[in-house]
Amino acid sequence: MDADLRLLIDALEAAQTEHSIKSILRSFGHSWGYDLFAYVQTEGLNIKTFNSYPDPWQHIYLCRQYSCIDPVITEAKRKREMFSWLADDWPARGTSPLRRFRDEAIDHGIRCGVTIPVEGSFGSMMLLTFASSERKPDNLAMLGLRKALQVVLSVHYRLKMISATTAITVKQMLSPRETTCLMWAIKGKTAAETAMLTGINPRTVQHYLDSARQKLDAQTLPQLVAIAKDRGLV
Repeated sequence: MDADLRLLIDALEAAQTEHSIKSILRSFGHSWGYDLFAYVQTEGLNIKTFNSYPDPWQHIYLCRQYSCIDPVITEAKRKREMFSWLADDWPARGTSPLRRFRDEAIDHGIRCGVTIPVEGSFGSMMLLTFASSERKPDNLAMLGLRKALQVVLSVHYRLKMISATTAITVKQMLSPRETTCLMWAIKGKTAAETAMLTGINPRTVQHYLDSARQKLDAQTLPQLVAIAKDRGLV
């Protein structure tokens, strides 16, 4: 397992495209008896996903906002540690949305799996799941919590690096304080609220936001947020 883990992390570090990362994770999952994988990042009701699930299932999942009732996500937020799951065990009655979710997941080859959740910044959460259409022994439990977290973080940061394709000059890089104030602004916090959360003077918070706008040539705060997200700065 240690050798496989080392090869996985090395391969992720060398990956230059999302296609390469997908192939690496698919191969790792197959080697332990899992057909599919899904990396999911949640932030409130927002969800980002990078996975090998069938396209029809992805479409159904997103259109019906299944992330709100997905037992895997619910359990991840509750446990906050690696766990195994079996769709047949999900409580569902009659024609409830959860019953439909379970049946559709199984129909698309998602019957059992293991999920590794990691708590991120600003209330976000990252989950890496390996799933199978058949009941499988939980071999990945042998990873251990520390190594499992290492895998998730390796996937997260490699995807983030690859997505930040826009060239950024040193002059445009935001300072840690500018980034912190901007992140709280994205969360809808005012300068006064950000000051209370960070211990920074409200006028200083506004100064950092104004400085960030100047660096990125943004005229307004919404434009600053859009540019920062587009360039992978937050």
